[in-house]
Amino acid sequence: MTFTDDKLRGCLRIAIGSTIGMLTAKVMDWQMGVFFTVYPMLLLGMVPVLNRFVMVQFIGSSVLTSLEVMLLPGLLGHWPPAYVMVVFLLFLWRFNLMAKGPLMLFGASGCVSLSIMLHFASYPQYHLADMAASNIVASCLSVAVAALLYALLPNREPPVARALPQKSDNVLRHQTLLGAIVATLSFVVFQTLDLVDSLSAQVATVLVLFPMSFAGAVVSGRARCIGTLLGCSAGLLFQLVLYDYYHNLLLLGLAFWICTMVFARLHAREPMPGVGFAGLTTVGILFGQYVSPQHDLVFSALYRMSSMTVAILITLCCVYLVHKLLNLFPSTRHQVL
Repeated sequence: MTFTDDKLRGCLRIAIGSTIGMLTAKVMDWQMGVFFTVYPMLLLGMVPVLNRFVMVQFIGSSVLTSLEVMLLPGLLGHWPPAYVMVVFLLFLWRFNLMAKGPLMLFGASGCVSLSIMLHFASYPQYHLADMAASNIVASCLSVAVAALLYALLPNREPPVARALPQKSDNVLRHQTLLGAIVATLSFVVFQTLDLVDSLSAQVATVLVLFPMSFAGAVVSGRARCIGTLLGCSAGLLFQLVLYDYYHNLLLLGLAFWICTMVFARLHAREPMPGVGFAGLTTVGILFGQYVSPQHDLVFSALYRMSSMTVAILITLCCVYLVHKLLNLFPSTRHQVL
């Protein structure tokens, strides 16, 4: 695709917004730094235009998810079957919003944050109130930074509006159930196997579901594997370049900005979110969650590569089986009008 001036401005918005979020989390020493790096990427990289409706969706999703995570573990944490059923219903509602279209950002951001927070809520080292506060603050900060960057770096041409595709009721049911079932299975597996250090793999199992079809999940999974490999490689490269200076926030911020700028440019040249956006989120998770004076990137990056690849392959197998199962019934058969 042609790399226009507006695409360059979009890349700058993504890189600057994510860097501001990362530096804010590091300076304030907040626990869930991944929210502050990934949320600006979602808001500035997935949405073609920023308006009041988009802002309300993004902040509203964050507030609602935080309330759910504050209440659910205490109410149903001692009763796993009911807990899993409620989690399934929450995912079902969000994927239904995504399948219908107008509230896709609300559903997509809610799926990501709900998956992360519900998983971490079962570990004593993560406090529910801190996670909820970080989620809301990161969401509000991302919206404020995005609004500022759109004011400073506005698009020269108005974005082209895309009409929502028409879908039959069968397709809507198929996409909703496919996403909710596999997302719930992912939550159960990560809880059962006690995979607290596999954040990148966990997020990947949710992001590959966003096309809400088996064919789309295969393409998304392949792109996410390649993007994660490139993102981890970039993180390792800058780890070697910085060496003992990676705890210096100015140098760390510069390294992060360069990484995000490179992947944002790749993302801007793709017709749909693919390798570039996968690389962006990988770099955001690595720098946001795992870089500190006590914890460098080397082990984290190598572990991310292997765990994420395995997680995506298993998720695609589950997507295929659920896809085939849903196609057995006329009311959930995937038939596009």
